[in-house]
This record gives sequence, C-alpha cells and structure tokens, in this order.
Amino acid sequence: MFQIKIIKMKKLYPFIFFLAFQISLHSQSIDYELKENIHYYDDVVNQSDEYVKERCVLDLYYPKNIKNYPILVWFHGGGLKGGNKEIPEALKEKGIGIVAVNYRLYPKVKSPKFIEDAAAAVAWVFKNIKNFGGDTSLIFVSGFSAGAYLSLMIGLDKSWLNKHSVDANRIAGIISLSGQTITHLIIREEKGIPNIRPIVDSLAPLFHIRPDAPPLILITGDRELELLGRYEENAYLMRMMKLTGHQKTKLYELEGYSHDITYPAFPLLLKEVQRIVEEKEKIK
Repeated sequence: MFQIKIIKMKKLYPFIFFLAFQISLHSQSIDYELKENIHYYDDVVNQSDEYVKERCVLDLYYPKNIKNYPILVWFHGGGLKGGNKEIPEALKEKGIGIVAVNYRLYPKVKSPKFIEDAAAAVAWVFKNIKNFGGDTSLIFVSGFSAGAYLSLMIGLDKSWLNKHSVDANRIAGIISLSGQTITHLIIREEKGIPNIRPIVDSLAPLFHIRPDAPPLILITGDRELELLGRYEENAYLMRMMKLTGHQKTKLYELEGYSHDITYPAFPLLLKEVQRIVEEKEKIK
C-alpha cells in the first residue's frame, strides 16, 4: 500500500493531458463564483483583535450549478512569516471548490497561533460549505511549504480541530507539497534553535503519527535540490506512518525540481483528489 514514486518530468506530460481531459468531462458548462474575505472566526473574536479581523479571512471559489462537489482547502507558503491567500490558476475550473486561507504571521504572532488559525478555517469549511453546495465528506486539506506544514499539523494532531468540535478523521485527504514534518523552522527560530538542528516535539507533524489518520499524500522536490533535507523529512514521516499501521500514505519525489514544486505538483494533487473521490464513491 505504501508507494514512493520518483517522477521524471518528461513522463508527466502525457499524464497531465489525460488528467485535463478527464476533469474537463466534469467541468463543462459549470459556472464558478468567487466570494472573498470571509471571516472564519466569529464576530466576538474578530472584534477583540484587529490583526485577527484583518488577517483571518478566506476566499471561496466554487461551482455554482453543481452539488456535492469536492473542496480543497489551500494554505499558502511563505515560511509562516509571509505570503497571502490565492486561488491557484492550475486548480480553477476543475469541478472542485477551492478555499484559500490567510492566517496570522510571525513575528506579529508566535506559535501556535498560525496553527490555531488553520484549524479555525478548516472548521469553518466543515460547518458552512453545505450552504454553497459542497460535500462535507469530500473536504481535502492542502498547502505548499509552510501551508503544507499547517495542513499536516491539523490533520495529524486531532486536538486542533477537536477545539471546534470537528473530528480530523473527517478530512478526505491531506496533500502536502514540500511540507516540513519536523518542528517548523520559524518555531525553532523563536526558541533560538539552528535551522539544521532537527527537532521533533508536539509542534511537529512527525510527533503525531497515527494509524487512523486520513489518506496522506506527500510531494517533494528532488532530494538533492530540496530545502534543508525536506525530502528526507517526508520520507521519514512516510516510514513512521507505515510502522504505526497507516495504510494510505504516498510519497512522490519530483526529479529535477527544488523547493518550489507547485506547478508540477498540481496535476498530482488533482489526480489524488480524483482517486480518493472515486474510492469513496465505490464505498457508497
């Protein structure tokens, strides 16, 4: 059940064409709407903190005239100290809803505030997406780099979503693009720990391995080109998930790509969403 795939990009283009063709069958004549800057905390929290009010918002891009579509919650990268929400062009008009999330950033806040924000945003999706036609059994959580770290934290450590009365096991799949699986660089910076000293504490996804986690897709760049051993971190998470009994982890390594892997990884992300949706349909 466990797979490590090294993908050579010359072999990926036929797959991209095939995937685009398959998805187009589901996205013809679909109208999409974008709703921007929706607050995912309640009014009491928003009014109590100006930075929360400014930063803790999300955009929702969704197909208007179909029902029960999958939803991808997307957390941007930026090292937990930069970046802004975006709806990636490569994910538009694919028959799925996209939720792009802003979260508070270091140094204006310290850990674990950004994890709290990520959990609050995902909880908002679980509690509200039905109002926009989405299927709550098909909510995927994903992101790039720091955003992938947040996805892994709230998907593996159930305590964050439990605070919002949401079971993390309801997530349809966690799809991490070059995410940090040890304690994040910024959190180590807060504590005066050097970048190359690995730490695995309660703020590390690796700390929270468990056999009953949602399907886990790990995508990284080339192990010789990635940022500070990022491939090896993900390979170790995959191995530990296997040893704990988790049977739905995949690891992809994109040969020839360094840390910025969003462009080549998006087709794989969509492929995995499609695969998991189809598997769920067979069970129904």
